[in-house]
Amino acid sequence: MLTQAPQSLPYVSDARRAAPHSHRPGYWRRLLPLLALLACATRVPSFAQPLWNPDEGYLAVQARLLAHGGTLYETVVDRKPPFVPWLYEAVFALFGSQSLTPVKWCAVAAQLVTAALLASTARRRWGDGAGRTAGVLYLLISVGLNPEDAQAATFEVFMLPWTAAAVWCADRRRWGWCGAAVAGAFLTKQTGAAVLLPVAWTLWRCGAPRAGAVRCAVGVTAPVLAAACVTDPGGFLFWTVTGSGAYASFTGSELHVLARGLVNAAILGVACAGILPPVARALRVARTGHGELRLWLGSSALAVLAGFHFFGHYYLQLTPPLALLATAALQPLPRERLLRALLVCACCCALFIGWGLLAPRPDLTHAERVADAVRARTAPHDPVLVWGMHPETYWLADRPPATRFLTAGLLTNYSGGRDGGRVGERWAVPGTWHTFRTEFTTRPPALVVDDSRGDPYGVGRVGALRRMLVGYERVGEVDDAVLYRPRGSVLLKS
Repeated sequence: MLTQAPQSLPYVSDARRAAPHSHRPGYWRRLLPLLALLACATRVPSFAQPLWNPDEGYLAVQARLLAHGGTLYETVVDRKPPFVPWLYEAVFALFGSQSLTPVKWCAVAAQLVTAALLASTARRRWGDGAGRTAGVLYLLISVGLNPEDAQAATFEVFMLPWTAAAVWCADRRRWGWCGAAVAGAFLTKQTGAAVLLPVAWTLWRCGAPRAGAVRCAVGVTAPVLAAACVTDPGGFLFWTVTGSGAYASFTGSELHVLARGLVNAAILGVACAGILPPVARALRVARTGHGELRLWLGSSALAVLAGFHFFGHYYLQLTPPLALLATAALQPLPRERLLRALLVCACCCALFIGWGLLAPRPDLTHAERVADAVRARTAPHDPVLVWGMHPETYWLADRPPATRFLTAGLLTNYSGGRDGGRVGERWAVPGTWHTFRTEFTTRPPALVVDDSRGDPYGVGRVGALRRMLVGYERVGEVDDAVLYRPRGSVLLKS
């Protein structure tokens, strides 16, 4: 039964905070199975497709390269921190690399951990019923985006347990572990470090001694420095922080990007329809307290804005603070309001699950067709260059990439859906074209696929690539993707 509990001041001693709330025995024995069942139910659509978006394909290819001796930030590169590539590599080592199903189960586990941490935080503050409400609300709204964003087993899903853990540890004044959780969030995705703002605010408001701040700082820096040393310190700094200036820019396709941001905000708003009124009240009325939760939501919103791309999966970072704020705001209201909010969120969640199960996937169908053509025209160990934005083609075709740059975006700055304003060789990640030419010369691809399909990074618009293909001839076309092979090579039967 969902029970009511009076609000308590956010910064009182642990004993005083726990005193008004009775904690019934067996609480977690009853709640965890419910949350686990709900986590599985909300992610049923993730198992309906081989993969959901190019990020999953990118990670799958990275994991295969790492398993075959590749080095992160040297011969295996991306703009992201190392935790999720390492996770994929570990899962592939245990279960094989032919299916992402084990990784999808890891995503279910990540959602369950996030919900449990939020439930624990809410229970500590407002009682048993609030804990159940927070965990259930989070899982209901966590799928409230385009299925390609909400159901993919990628960076944001694995970042959220770390952010929830950071807030959980800060609430209990465990500053060393709190810092380690912030580091884990950053090492999963850079914007995970935004949780440091509510953590710092909590540290200041609770009057923690200087030793607490030192422990938190050590907890943050030690894992990050260790990750940099385990990989390549210079490469780690470049690929995760300093090397993406052109990508993190608002210039180019401003209207397109703004429209995407508004649409994704509206979609999440539909998923949160049951809790937006109480959340708005909690944000509007300063005397309700919960300053660290409001700051968590605000810092997460800034993280969504970072980079000026507004992809749907960025918005997942908003869901944990929204769930906690909604729980706080619903506690003093009549029980009917709480049940109504849960019912509305449950109905919206069902709509999003249905969307995930029924939505067509034209991009995946295209990638599968191209992968079939690549597989038919190459031998298993032939290097292949797919000039496009679908790195999953390498994984689906089971062919090694001819270059460490798995998308044309790294070489043209097309990443982010820009329509041409800042797309081209001059906007590439610094130094990539020199490395790309070297790789192309020393290990020429047995097949080149121009998968640009009219986008502004096509072979006809990138002079350097066009010159590199002088020794290649066109041998076919699959679903508007053009295939090239070296002149005079033996063409395998398609």
